Amino acid sequence: MKLKNLFAAASTAALMATNAMAADIAVIAGSIEDGFFNLIKKGVDDATLMVEANGGSVNYLRTPNYDNFGPDLVTLINQAVAQGVDGIAIPVWVPEAQVPALQAAAEKGVTIMMYNSGQSVKEDVNGVNYFGSDEYVAGFEGGKYMVENGASKILCHIQTPGAINLETRCKGVSEGAAEAGAEAIILRVPANLDGDITGTAEAIKSELVADQSIDAVITLAAWSADAATNAVAQIGAADRVKIGSFDMNPAVLDRIQAGTQTMAIDQQPYLQGFLATSMLAAHLDFGTELATDPVLTGPAIIDASNVESALAGVKLGAR
Repeated sequence: MKLKNLFAAASTAALMATNAMAADIAVIAGSIEDGFFNLIKKGVDDATLMVEANGGSVNYLRTPNYDNFGPDLVTLINQAVAQGVDGIAIPVWVPEAQVPALQAAAEKGVTIMMYNSGQSVKEDVNGVNYFGSDEYVAGFEGGKYMVENGASKILCHIQTPGAINLETRCKGVSEGAAEAGAEAIILRVPANLDGDITGTAEAIKSELVADQSIDAVITLAAWSADAATNAVAQIGAADRVKIGSFDMNPAVLDRIQAGTQTMAIDQQPYLQGFLATSMLAAHLDFGTELATDPVLTGPAIIDASNVESALAGVKLGAR
């Protein structure tokens, strides 16, 4: 009888420990129309296996588009809080909207982990850590790289004006180009053109026709590199205008391999999704913290010298 009681007590203690290690978290991401976040989701999905093994859960929440970006993100934050999550992993793209909502979530005991964007406001929302690229450094190195490879005037295209990560990228491009002795100008287009290859190609083409001194375009997404390539082809300027991009897709890598795109700036979104999800869950479950803060997953320049290894990652759905 005594042994039975001891066994029952041990079983109860084990169950309580298991329940204590069951972190329920939300991962908030960008538009369902944005293929970049499919790579984030691959990382989230892989990390979810670990979370679920410890009895927890992961809810991946995405905005429908970028037309009402700030309010949509706040809606997702509030939705996650209402669901009773223990933690939220989230980029901050629109600080004026997101920061107050995240501060309110933190006051209710929700732990915040940052990824992809918003490193500069991590302390404002009591974030645990940041996983992603330093957007300014990425832009600076990208602009400098393009100048070192022959560009003298770069057009930097912003598809969602006002988004802190995109504005910071083009600021870096401008200052990196300037340090290398060249110039960069910024093209901001309406947010409703985000993901619109045809409309974006027309906007970029208009700039290239109006200013023949532009000899390079850097886009801030892989899909918009496709649009820039179309624009350059339509005016027969492939020999004059170099293409660079942030992020990559199979078409971008194929062009780099073929020599028709100069480079892409990789921030490794798979790692961002995997690390933000797994480290948030581990922090909640076990109290773990990383000594490195922020944890930078980029930037890395993908060009002809290393494109083959990137292509191998694409085949596995993680690049």
